[in-house]
Amino acid sequence: MSDILALARPEIVALKAYSHASWDPAYERLHANELPWRAETDRSLAGLNRYPEPHPHELAARLAQLYGVDSPRLLPGRGSDESIDLLVRGFCRAGVDNVVICPPTFGMYAVAARIQGAEVREVPLLRERGFALDTAAVLGACDANTRIVFLCSPNNPTGNSIDAAAIETLLNALAGKALVVIDEAYIEFSRGQSLAGSLDRFPNLVVLRTLSKAYGLAGARVGSLIAAAPIVSLLSKVIPPYSIPQLTIEAVFATLTPVQIRIQRERIAQVLAERERIAAALAASSRVEKLWPSDANFLLADFRDAEWALVATRAEKLLIRDMRSVSPRSLRISVGSPAQNDRLIRSLA
Repeated sequence: MSDILALARPEIVALKAYSHASWDPAYERLHANELPWRAETDRSLAGLNRYPEPHPHELAARLAQLYGVDSPRLLPGRGSDESIDLLVRGFCRAGVDNVVICPPTFGMYAVAARIQGAEVREVPLLRERGFALDTAAVLGACDANTRIVFLCSPNNPTGNSIDAAAIETLLNALAGKALVVIDEAYIEFSRGQSLAGSLDRFPNLVVLRTLSKAYGLAGARVGSLIAAAPIVSLLSKVIPPYSIPQLTIEAVFATLTPVQIRIQRERIAQVLAERERIAAALAASSRVEKLWPSDANFLLADFRDAEWALVATRAEKLLIRDMRSVSPRSLRISVGSPAQNDRLIRSLA
Protein backbone atom coordinates (compact mmCIF):
# COMPACT_ATOMS: atom_id res chain seq x y z
CA MET A 1 0.00 0.00 0.00
CA SER A 2 1.30 3.43 -0.92
CA ASP A 3 2.20 5.66 2.05
CA ILE A 4 -0.28 8.29 0.89
CA LEU A 5 -3.09 5.75 1.20
CA ALA A 6 -2.40 5.50 4.93
CA LEU A 7 -4.51 8.68 5.09
CA ALA A 8 -7.47 7.04 3.36
CA ARG A 9 -10.39 5.30 5.03
CA PRO A 10 -9.25 1.69 5.66
CA GLU A 11 -12.57 0.29 4.45
CA ILE A 12 -12.14 2.10 1.11
CA VAL A 13 -8.60 0.79 0.74
CA ALA A 14 -9.95 -2.72 1.37
CA LEU A 15 -13.01 -2.21 -0.84
CA LYS A 16 -13.47 -4.55 -3.78
CA ALA A 17 -14.61 -2.45 -6.73
CA TYR A 18 -17.89 -3.18 -8.52
CA SER A 19 -17.43 -5.74 -11.29
CA HIS A 20 -18.98 -4.19 -14.38
CA ALA A 21 -19.65 -5.83 -17.73
CA SER A 22 -16.49 -6.25 -19.79
CA TRP A 23 -15.75 -3.52 -22.33
CA ASP A 24 -14.52 -4.41 -25.80
CA PRO A 25 -16.00 -2.48 -28.77
CA ALA A 26 -14.68 -5.15 -31.16
CA TYR A 27 -17.41 -7.54 -30.00
CA GLU A 28 -21.17 -7.41 -30.42
CA ARG A 29 -22.80 -6.86 -27.04
CA LEU A 30 -25.13 -9.51 -25.68
CA HIS A 31 -23.89 -9.31 -22.10
CA ALA A 32 -25.11 -5.98 -20.63
CA ASN A 33 -28.92 -6.27 -20.95
CA GLU A 34 -29.12 -3.37 -23.41
CA LEU A 35 -31.69 -2.82 -26.15
CA PRO A 36 -30.16 -3.77 -29.54
CA TRP A 37 -31.74 -0.82 -31.41
CA ARG A 38 -31.13 2.90 -31.15
CA ALA A 39 -33.96 5.28 -30.32
CA GLU A 40 -35.26 7.09 -33.39
CA THR A 41 -34.08 10.39 -31.90
CA ASP A 42 -30.51 9.14 -31.20
CA ARG A 43 -27.91 11.10 -33.18
CA SER A 44 -24.88 10.11 -31.16
CA LEU A 45 -21.85 8.47 -32.72
CA ALA A 46 -21.72 5.38 -30.50
CA GLY A 47 -25.43 4.88 -29.83
CA LEU A 48 -27.19 5.75 -26.60
CA ASN A 49 -28.76 2.30 -26.41
CA ARG A 50 -25.33 1.11 -25.29
CA TYR A 51 -23.68 1.89 -21.97
CA PRO A 52 -20.64 4.16 -22.27
CA GLU A 53 -17.21 2.87 -21.29
CA PRO A 54 -17.44 2.04 -17.54
CA HIS A 55 -14.31 4.03 -16.71
CA PRO A 56 -13.52 6.11 -19.81
CA HIS A 57 -9.84 5.47 -20.44
CA GLU A 58 -9.73 7.25 -23.80
CA LEU A 59 -11.33 10.32 -22.26
CA ALA A 60 -8.86 10.21 -19.37
CA ALA A 61 -5.97 9.95 -21.83
CA ARG A 62 -7.22 12.97 -23.81
CA LEU A 63 -7.71 15.06 -20.68
CA ALA A 64 -4.30 14.00 -19.37
CA GLN A 65 -2.78 15.18 -22.65
CA LEU A 66 -4.59 18.52 -22.31
CA TYR A 67 -3.29 19.04 -18.78
CA GLY A 68 0.21 17.62 -19.35
CA VAL A 69 0.07 14.67 -16.96
CA ASP A 70 0.22 10.88 -17.26
CA SER A 71 -3.12 9.08 -17.69
CA PRO A 72 -2.84 7.03 -14.45
CA ARG A 73 -2.76 10.35 -12.59
CA LEU A 74 -6.11 11.60 -13.88
CA LEU A 75 -9.66 10.59 -12.98
CA PRO A 76 -12.53 12.11 -15.02
CA GLY A 77 -15.70 12.96 -13.14
CA ARG A 78 -18.95 14.88 -13.39
CA GLY A 79 -17.52 18.32 -12.83
CA SER A 80 -15.28 19.25 -9.92
CA ASP A 81 -18.21 18.62 -7.57
CA GLU A 82 -17.90 14.86 -8.00
CA SER A 83 -14.13 14.99 -7.46
CA ILE A 84 -14.65 16.90 -4.20
CA ASP A 85 -17.23 14.36 -3.06
CA LEU A 86 -14.98 11.42 -3.95
CA LEU A 87 -12.06 12.87 -2.00
CA VAL A 88 -14.13 13.37 1.15
CA ARG A 89 -15.73 9.93 0.91
CA GLY A 90 -12.40 8.29 0.25
CA PHE A 91 -10.40 9.96 3.00
CA CYS A 92 -12.73 11.16 5.78
CA ARG A 93 -14.23 8.91 8.44
CA ALA A 94 -17.61 10.15 9.59
CA GLY A 95 -17.50 11.63 13.08
CA VAL A 96 -13.71 11.34 13.27
CA ASP A 97 -11.86 13.25 10.56
CA ASN A 98 -11.94 16.90 9.53
CA VAL A 99 -11.28 19.13 6.55
CA VAL A 100 -9.98 22.70 6.53
CA ILE A 101 -11.46 25.36 4.26
CA CYS A 102 -10.61 29.04 3.83
CA PRO A 103 -13.74 31.16 3.40
CA PRO A 104 -14.94 32.97 1.49
CA THR A 105 -14.54 30.11 -0.97
CA PHE A 106 -16.43 27.57 -3.06
CA GLY A 107 -19.29 26.19 -0.99
CA MET A 108 -19.15 22.55 -2.12
CA TYR A 109 -16.07 21.76 -0.01
CA ALA A 110 -18.06 22.25 3.20
CA VAL A 111 -21.23 20.67 1.81
CA ALA A 112 -19.42 17.48 0.72
CA ALA A 113 -17.65 17.21 4.08
CA ARG A 114 -20.83 17.65 6.09
CA ILE A 115 -22.71 15.10 3.99
CA GLN A 116 -19.94 12.63 4.84
CA GLY A 117 -20.08 13.55 8.52
CA ALA A 118 -16.63 15.13 8.60
CA GLU A 119 -15.93 18.20 10.72
CA VAL A 120 -15.37 21.45 8.79
CA ARG A 121 -12.75 23.82 10.20
CA GLU A 122 -12.72 27.36 8.81
CA VAL A 123 -9.66 29.59 8.52
CA PRO A 124 -10.77 32.83 6.83
CA LEU A 125 -8.73 34.42 4.09
CA LEU A 126 -7.18 37.72 5.12
CA ARG A 127 -9.47 40.35 3.65
CA GLU A 128 -7.20 43.20 4.70
CA ARG A 129 -4.41 41.61 2.62
CA GLY A 130 -6.50 41.08 -0.51
CA PHE A 131 -7.92 37.74 0.69
CA ALA A 132 -4.44 36.25 1.15
CA LEU A 133 -4.00 32.79 2.68
CA ASP A 134 -3.22 32.72 6.41
CA THR A 135 -0.73 29.87 6.19
CA ALA A 136 0.16 29.79 9.89
CA ALA A 137 -3.50 29.72 10.90
CA VAL A 138 -4.25 26.89 8.45
CA LEU A 139 -1.46 24.80 9.92
CA GLY A 140 -2.68 25.71 13.40
CA ALA A 141 -6.14 24.38 12.54
CA CYS A 142 -4.76 21.01 11.41
CA ASP A 143 -4.40 18.08 13.76
CA ALA A 144 -3.90 14.31 13.57
CA ASN A 145 -7.42 13.87 12.14
CA THR A 146 -7.16 16.49 9.41
CA ARG A 147 -7.39 14.69 6.10
CA ILE A 148 -7.90 17.44 3.52
CA VAL A 149 -7.12 21.14 3.15
CA PHE A 150 -9.18 22.64 0.32
CA LEU A 151 -7.86 25.72 -1.50
CA CYS A 152 -9.30 27.42 -4.57
CA SER A 153 -6.87 29.35 -6.79
CA PRO A 154 -7.98 31.61 -8.40
CA ASN A 155 -10.47 31.71 -5.59
CA ASN A 156 -14.23 31.77 -6.00
CA PRO A 157 -15.78 34.25 -5.15
CA THR A 158 -12.91 36.67 -4.54
CA GLY A 159 -11.04 36.14 -7.83
CA ASN A 160 -7.50 36.30 -6.42
CA SER A 161 -4.81 33.66 -6.88
CA ILE A 162 -3.20 32.14 -3.81
CA ASP A 163 0.52 32.67 -3.46
CA ALA A 164 2.36 29.60 -4.78
CA ALA A 165 4.98 29.80 -2.05
CA ALA A 166 2.26 29.65 0.62
CA ILE A 167 0.80 26.55 -1.01
CA GLU A 168 4.22 24.89 -1.10
CA THR A 169 4.66 25.67 2.59
CA LEU A 170 1.44 23.81 3.33
CA LEU A 171 2.37 20.89 1.10
CA ASN A 172 5.71 20.47 2.85
CA ALA A 173 4.31 20.91 6.35
CA LEU A 174 1.45 18.45 5.73
CA ALA A 175 3.46 15.81 3.86
CA GLY A 176 2.27 12.41 5.07
CA LYS A 177 -0.35 14.10 7.25
CA ALA A 178 -3.07 15.49 4.96
CA LEU A 179 -3.99 16.07 1.34
CA VAL A 180 -3.78 19.60 -0.02
CA VAL A 181 -6.40 20.00 -2.76
CA ILE A 182 -5.96 22.92 -5.17
CA ASP A 183 -9.09 23.73 -7.17
CA GLU A 184 -7.89 25.35 -10.41
CA ALA A 185 -11.29 25.81 -12.05
CA TYR A 186 -10.40 29.35 -13.20
CA ILE A 187 -6.69 29.04 -13.87
CA GLU A 188 -7.04 29.52 -17.64
CA PHE A 189 -8.07 33.13 -16.96
CA SER A 190 -4.97 33.85 -14.88
CA ARG A 191 -1.27 34.19 -15.60
CA GLY A 192 -0.49 31.39 -13.16
CA GLN A 193 0.83 27.93 -13.89
CA SER A 194 -0.98 24.78 -12.83
CA LEU A 195 0.49 22.91 -9.88
CA ALA A 196 -0.18 19.61 -11.68
CA GLY A 197 3.48 19.59 -12.73
CA SER A 198 4.48 19.34 -9.05
CA LEU A 199 2.96 15.91 -8.34
CA ASP A 200 6.36 14.22 -8.23
CA ARG A 201 7.52 16.65 -5.54
CA PHE A 202 4.36 16.48 -3.45
CA PRO A 203 2.59 13.09 -3.13
CA ASN A 204 -0.10 14.76 -0.99
CA LEU A 205 -1.05 17.24 -3.74
CA VAL A 206 -4.39 16.94 -5.57
CA VAL A 207 -5.31 19.31 -8.41
CA LEU A 208 -8.85 19.80 -9.71
CA ARG A 209 -9.47 21.00 -13.28
CA THR A 210 -12.67 21.49 -15.24
CA LEU A 211 -13.96 22.07 -18.76
CA SER A 212 -16.93 24.03 -17.40
CA LYS A 213 -15.34 27.47 -17.53
CA ALA A 214 -12.72 28.15 -20.19
CA TYR A 215 -13.90 25.39 -22.56
CA GLY A 216 -17.60 26.23 -22.49
CA LEU A 217 -18.81 22.79 -21.35
CA ALA A 218 -20.56 23.64 -18.08
CA GLY A 219 -23.63 21.72 -19.22
CA ALA A 220 -21.60 18.63 -20.12
CA ARG A 221 -20.20 18.31 -16.56
CA VAL A 222 -16.60 17.22 -17.04
CA GLY A 223 -13.99 17.63 -14.34
CA SER A 224 -10.59 16.06 -13.75
CA LEU A 225 -8.99 14.98 -10.50
CA ILE A 226 -5.20 14.95 -10.91
CA ALA A 227 -3.16 13.22 -8.22
CA ALA A 228 -0.66 10.48 -7.49
CA ALA A 229 -1.64 7.25 -9.24
CA PRO A 230 -2.50 5.42 -5.96
CA ILE A 231 -5.04 8.14 -5.09
CA VAL A 232 -6.60 7.95 -8.55
CA SER A 233 -6.72 4.15 -8.33
CA LEU A 234 -8.36 4.29 -4.89
CA LEU A 235 -11.05 6.77 -5.93
CA SER A 236 -11.72 4.80 -9.12
CA LYS A 237 -13.21 2.18 -6.82
CA VAL A 238 -15.60 4.73 -5.33
CA ILE A 239 -16.84 6.49 -8.46
CA PRO A 240 -19.86 4.73 -10.02
CA PRO A 241 -19.29 2.95 -13.34
CA TYR A 242 -20.70 4.61 -16.46
CA SER A 243 -20.62 7.97 -14.66
CA ILE A 244 -19.65 9.96 -17.78
CA PRO A 245 -22.51 9.87 -20.35
CA GLN A 246 -21.74 9.01 -23.96
CA LEU A 247 -22.95 12.40 -25.25
CA THR A 248 -20.57 14.12 -22.84
CA ILE A 249 -17.63 11.98 -23.98
CA GLU A 250 -18.37 12.83 -27.61
CA ALA A 251 -18.74 16.53 -26.77
CA VAL A 252 -15.32 16.56 -25.11
CA PHE A 253 -13.55 14.99 -28.06
CA ALA A 254 -15.27 17.40 -30.44
CA THR A 255 -14.28 20.38 -28.27
CA LEU A 256 -10.65 19.36 -27.77
CA THR A 257 -9.64 19.28 -31.44
CA PRO A 258 -6.75 21.66 -32.29
CA VAL A 259 -9.09 23.99 -34.18
CA GLN A 260 -11.58 24.20 -31.32
CA ILE A 261 -8.86 24.68 -28.70
CA ARG A 262 -7.56 27.63 -30.70
CA ILE A 263 -11.06 29.10 -30.79
CA GLN A 264 -11.46 28.64 -27.04
CA ARG A 265 -8.13 30.38 -26.38
CA GLU A 266 -9.30 33.32 -28.51
CA ARG A 267 -12.46 33.46 -26.42
CA ILE A 268 -10.43 33.41 -23.22
CA ALA A 269 -8.48 36.41 -24.53
CA GLN A 270 -11.76 38.16 -25.26
CA VAL A 271 -13.01 37.42 -21.74
CA LEU A 272 -9.84 38.95 -20.29
CA ALA A 273 -10.25 42.10 -22.41
CA GLU A 274 -13.91 42.38 -21.37
CA ARG A 275 -12.97 41.81 -17.74
CA GLU A 276 -10.68 44.83 -17.90
CA ARG A 277 -13.37 46.92 -19.60
CA ILE A 278 -15.94 46.08 -16.91
CA ALA A 279 -13.35 46.67 -14.18
CA ALA A 280 -12.54 50.12 -15.55
CA ALA A 281 -16.23 51.05 -15.63
CA LEU A 282 -16.81 49.80 -12.08
CA ALA A 283 -13.70 51.49 -10.74
CA ALA A 284 -14.89 54.79 -12.18
CA SER A 285 -18.36 54.47 -10.66
CA SER A 286 -19.24 56.42 -7.56
CA ARG A 287 -21.62 53.58 -6.67
CA VAL A 288 -18.73 51.11 -6.21
CA GLU A 289 -16.90 51.24 -2.91
CA LYS A 290 -14.25 48.60 -3.64
CA LEU A 291 -13.31 46.56 -6.70
CA TRP A 292 -11.20 43.49 -5.95
CA PRO A 293 -8.47 42.38 -8.40
CA SER A 294 -9.41 39.24 -10.33
CA ASP A 295 -7.57 36.40 -12.07
CA ALA A 296 -10.87 34.71 -12.98
CA ASN A 297 -13.75 35.26 -15.40
CA PHE A 298 -15.65 37.32 -12.85
CA LEU A 299 -15.23 40.35 -10.62
CA LEU A 300 -16.07 40.86 -6.96
CA ALA A 301 -17.22 44.38 -6.14
CA ASP A 302 -18.38 46.05 -2.95
CA PHE A 303 -21.22 48.46 -3.73
CA ARG A 304 -22.36 51.35 -1.57
CA ASP A 305 -25.88 49.98 -2.07
CA ALA A 306 -25.80 46.33 -3.15
CA GLU A 307 -29.59 46.03 -3.23
CA TRP A 308 -29.80 48.91 -5.69
CA ALA A 309 -27.26 47.17 -7.98
CA LEU A 310 -29.22 43.90 -7.89
CA VAL A 311 -32.44 45.71 -8.81
CA ALA A 312 -30.73 47.76 -11.53
CA THR A 313 -29.23 44.75 -13.27
CA ARG A 314 -32.47 42.77 -13.03
CA ALA A 315 -34.17 45.65 -14.82
CA GLU A 316 -31.84 44.84 -17.73
CA LYS A 317 -32.76 41.14 -17.42
CA LEU A 318 -29.30 40.36 -16.04
CA LEU A 319 -28.54 38.20 -13.01
CA ILE A 320 -25.46 38.89 -10.91
CA ARG A 321 -24.55 36.95 -7.76
CA ASP A 322 -25.48 38.24 -4.32
CA MET A 323 -22.39 37.69 -2.19
CA ARG A 324 -23.43 39.68 0.87
CA SER A 325 -22.46 36.63 2.91
CA VAL A 326 -18.85 37.62 2.08
CA SER A 327 -19.38 41.20 3.16
CA PRO A 328 -22.52 43.33 3.57
CA ARG A 329 -22.14 44.98 0.16
CA SER A 330 -20.39 42.37 -2.05
CA LEU A 331 -21.68 41.23 -5.45
CA ARG A 332 -20.02 38.88 -7.95
CA ILE A 333 -20.29 39.70 -11.64
CA SER A 334 -19.45 37.16 -14.37
CA VAL A 335 -17.89 38.46 -17.57
CA GLY A 336 -20.45 38.06 -20.36
CA SER A 337 -20.47 38.76 -24.07
CA PRO A 338 -19.62 42.32 -25.21
CA ALA A 339 -23.33 43.03 -25.72
CA GLN A 340 -24.22 41.71 -22.27
CA ASN A 341 -21.39 43.70 -20.73
CA ASP A 342 -22.67 46.85 -22.45
CA ARG A 343 -26.04 46.34 -20.76
CA LEU A 344 -24.36 45.62 -17.45
CA ILE A 345 -22.30 48.80 -17.55
CA ARG A 346 -25.31 50.84 -18.63
CA SER A 347 -27.45 49.41 -15.83
CA LEU A 348 -24.86 50.31 -13.20
CA ALA A 349 -24.05 53.77 -14.57
